[in-house]
Amino acid sequence: MSDVVEKTLTALPSLLSLDSQPGSAKLSSTSKLGNLIRGITELTSKHEEEKLIQRELASIKEQVSSPSTSMRQMKELMVRAIYCESLGYEASFSYIHAIKLAQQGTVLEKRVGYLAVSLFLNESHELLLLLVNTVLKDLQSTNLIEVCMALTVVSQMFPKDMIPAILPLVEEKLNHPKEIIRRKAVLALYKFYLIAPNQVQHIHNKFRKALCDKDPGVMTASLHIYLQMIQENPEGYKDLTASFVTILRQVVGGKLPMDFNYHSVPAPWLQIQLLRILSLLGKNDQSASEIMYEVLDESLRRAEMNHNITYAILYECVKCIYTIHPKSELLEKAAKCIGNFVLSPKINLKYLGLKALTYVVQQDPKLALQHQMTIIECLDHPDLIIKRETLELLFRITNAQNVVVIVEKMLEFLHNSTDDYSTIDLVGKVAELAEKYAPDNEWFIETMNTVFSVGGDMMQPDIPNSFLKLLSEGFDSVEEDRKLRLFAVDSYVSLLQGEPGKLPQRFLQVISWVLGDYSHLREELEPTTVLRLLAKLLDMKQTSSETKSWVLMAMTKLCEGGAGVCVAQEVSETYSSSMDTVLRQRAQELQHLSQDSGLRARVLPREPGPEPLEVDSSLSFLDGFVSEALAAGAAPYKPPHQRQEELAQAKALTLEPYGLSLPISMSSCSIADRQSPTLLSMSSGLSGDSTDLSHKGGSTTLKLDGVKRVWGREGYLARREAVEEAAQVEEPSPLRSPSQQAEADSSHTQMLTPTLTPEPGQEKQLLASSLFFGLSSQSSVCLMGKSEPMLQRFKRKAKGQGSSSGATEQISNSLVSTPSTVDNLLCNNLLDSNLTSELAVSSSKQTSEPSQGLNTANGACDVEADLTDSDLKGSNLSLIGDNGVVAADPAPREDPDRPKDLCLSSHLPAELSELCHSEITPLCTLQSLDLSACHVQKEDSLVLVIFITNSSDSAIQQIQLGLDSEQLEVSCLSDSPVEDVRSHGVALYQYALSVKRPSVHVEVVGMVSYQLPIETPHAVQFSYKLPLTSFIRPLTVSTEEYGTMWLAFSHDTKQNLTLISDGQEPLTATLNVLKRKLQLHVVEIIGIEGILACRLLQDQPCLMHCRVHAGTLAVWLRSPVPDLPDCLIYHCQRALQEH
Repeated sequence: MSDVVEKTLTALPSLLSLDSQPGSAKLSSTSKLGNLIRGITELTSKHEEEKLIQRELASIKEQVSSPSTSMRQMKELMVRAIYCESLGYEASFSYIHAIKLAQQGTVLEKRVGYLAVSLFLNESHELLLLLVNTVLKDLQSTNLIEVCMALTVVSQMFPKDMIPAILPLVEEKLNHPKEIIRRKAVLALYKFYLIAPNQVQHIHNKFRKALCDKDPGVMTASLHIYLQMIQENPEGYKDLTASFVTILRQVVGGKLPMDFNYHSVPAPWLQIQLLRILSLLGKNDQSASEIMYEVLDESLRRAEMNHNITYAILYECVKCIYTIHPKSELLEKAAKCIGNFVLSPKINLKYLGLKALTYVVQQDPKLALQHQMTIIECLDHPDLIIKRETLELLFRITNAQNVVVIVEKMLEFLHNSTDDYSTIDLVGKVAELAEKYAPDNEWFIETMNTVFSVGGDMMQPDIPNSFLKLLSEGFDSVEEDRKLRLFAVDSYVSLLQGEPGKLPQRFLQVISWVLGDYSHLREELEPTTVLRLLAKLLDMKQTSSETKSWVLMAMTKLCEGGAGVCVAQEVSETYSSSMDTVLRQRAQELQHLSQDSGLRARVLPREPGPEPLEVDSSLSFLDGFVSEALAAGAAPYKPPHQRQEELAQAKALTLEPYGLSLPISMSSCSIADRQSPTLLSMSSGLSGDSTDLSHKGGSTTLKLDGVKRVWGREGYLARREAVEEAAQVEEPSPLRSPSQQAEADSSHTQMLTPTLTPEPGQEKQLLASSLFFGLSSQSSVCLMGKSEPMLQRFKRKAKGQGSSSGATEQISNSLVSTPSTVDNLLCNNLLDSNLTSELAVSSSKQTSEPSQGLNTANGACDVEADLTDSDLKGSNLSLIGDNGVVAADPAPREDPDRPKDLCLSSHLPAELSELCHSEITPLCTLQSLDLSACHVQKEDSLVLVIFITNSSDSAIQQIQLGLDSEQLEVSCLSDSPVEDVRSHGVALYQYALSVKRPSVHVEVVGMVSYQLPIETPHAVQFSYKLPLTSFIRPLTVSTEEYGTMWLAFSHDTKQNLTLISDGQEPLTATLNVLKRKLQLHVVEIIGIEGILACRLLQDQPCLMHCRVHAGTLAVWLRSPVPDLPDCLIYHCQRALQEH
């Protein structure tokens, strides 16, 4: 690789040479670019540079506009313009000339033109449209250099809407005989996947071919795509685990060409990419991890610590070893490698070791104990980055025993820090630790006071919001509520009696709110005293208007009694004439409520009501107002993200030529007199510019999703814990009250009086024992990275109770490994033609825990066929602990001689037996219980039927079935759930499914719990997948209704599909296939255009416009649902490919 870099650097001067003599190896002394560079280097001020560049740009502008300028001179001018732009000066006049140079020049001139275009323009620039035809022409050229230049530009910058125009040409280049063309084509497809993944879903098999390319460069380029896809869906690529292991083994073994070596290290960046891929595939998968152990061991052994690049490989190896299923030998070697990093005197290696230790300590907290003294030394390291990473490590190992010491170290760093980023990051961590592990109320309030004081107005707003939410909601213990609030009131009163002018504005807002709501809890504290303290805040010059608004609101809650009313009246008179409308409003409220105590008690009650306040997040009370405004011509509402998207894509390109923008009111016009029945020929420019309107009856209503407000982190414990803490040196907080400070000082003096001053080594030993106390017995973290619930100091009141206790247990995923061989394309000739290997396919089912409390239902009946123990063969069960919860094999093998499908089909209800239903699929098998399922397609719904079969001789009792799904709405169809299934009986459960978030495939996860006589309860988890096509139904509309709906929908996608010719007209044949397989309704076919419509249960429409163009079917889908067009275009591709 180093040879390639040296050759490139040697050839670069001759490429940019502007001398008349060919082959010059340096810039000519007479070239204008050379003169410009020398002139800039001789300047002494920025002002002189600006004057020189402005003169140069004026000269360039004059020359590029001259008709007598030749292409060779234009190339020289573009190079000078590039140099001026690189210095930060705009040369927008040269953009169009750069595009012309890329279109019309010779090969060398086209290279400069493409280079200038890639540096000047971005993906959304309007001039990029002029380059599309040039790219198409160069992709079809026989000149390899022109093809390479076009692919390079495509992989760097290309408009998203124009991808379908060049995608077939880029696909063809995957089969090009030249490896450089194939490599650049893969990189272009990687770019397409990043900006429009739905456009390349149909060519995933070609990615596998690129992975097995004979050229290592093509294979390396394909890893970028696979890393991205595996991050999104690791389960879909488990079968490639052995392939990636084989590639890594050959790379580590040095079987790649020497050009890939870097400082004698074979392809280091390729190794890093493969290690990241393997860590994703091996996470929580024992069978896949076992395939990797040998190659990871070899990678650790071969990566000698003699260069920075090998350190990077070792770091990725360590992360991979601690991410996959653990193996003790590898863990020991990785721990030794981390130790070498941490103990290194080099700052970069020490930082790398701390970062690796921070990552792995979540899986193995005891590893930090081996390096505790080194970590203590890093706390006093002069490098701030080392200090910050050490604090991050301590944050990861914090528990209830060492929280006081770790928070103290963090606050000490904050007091000395001048970096805003470190301050914002650390105050959030301190607040989180204080809420989780606070040993008592006093420490919690004082720590939060320090957070508010040090963080100031830079901290994230959710920190004070979470703190106020915690005080407001309270805990499970009423006594704990009172104690915490009383201590907060005492602390804040003492702060206001001191020097409140030094406190940040957000801290003053918190103080005002707490005193306004809870100062009445301190009976000996007069409200007038608090009012006068708050009034002092209003008189301070540095108090902001927002803080004054908080103070006035707090005073409104406290104004009672004669003296209090007098203070309130004085303040209200002062701010009633304020220029700030918010302050003026608050002053009016203060004036009126202070005079009417009854009204104040109703408006601002001190004790909250028994029922929580219900908020109409959909703002349905505004529907009438919005409808009237829309009827009067107001613009429909668009969410902020949609507005930003439209602004960014205001000049987006479309495939429809000469589009005519039509107003929204066009939807109300008659469509009979239009040239096209779909209005598409005239309204192609409406993509993304229209709004999401309802199509029912032409009415428009405001649609707002519910707003879920999350104030802070969950998890606070009311039960006090007995905390054993080691000896700690306590630093008095500057924010304590004077009396508390005096008590703390006296107790601190008494404690330290008989103690001699320890030696520095003893101090570090004491600090280490405090910081790492509890790690040796800490059970909250295991090697698998699955944390047990950590007890916390505070626990907020629960909002609701679950209805099913059996569904509350957490289920771990069972691992199923089935050996097979990957397709012959993979690794037949990969890097080493003599190496052949059989690849293993591994897969694991991962399902989320279903929600609790779902009703189950629907009748039980007997099974005539006897169920034997042979039905349980093949199940792969994994028991967890002693709670009786198991994760069952998602696909148990069935006896082929047993007609179980026919047997269970007879138990379908009469109203479902006549309808079309899927094959009854076994879900799981556990002891005497078999779970099977099928789905029945009704016209207006999809019914999921679950069969629970009891194959034992005794009844199964206390059956509870719960279902949940991230993409579907699940509702039970029975009011009387079945709880018992007698011997050799079948229980039938029916659920109605509808789509709430479209996806290519949707999944239902569930859990069934039951109990056999004289046995402990059991629970089994299962999942059931369905394609989105199961929820698609025809939507019968007229052409006029279609046109109206088309203009109202804002989410769309475009794709070119393959035409089908089955002895009839290709468009008709293709649409008939889509109609038959996807249940689409063909609205009308006119010439080479056709329109179709469908709906997704429940009532989510999607419209499709098709047009035959250049031998392909150009498809355009629109829907009010964001993800529906992308999912439907995928199923259209599959349907046509399978035909």
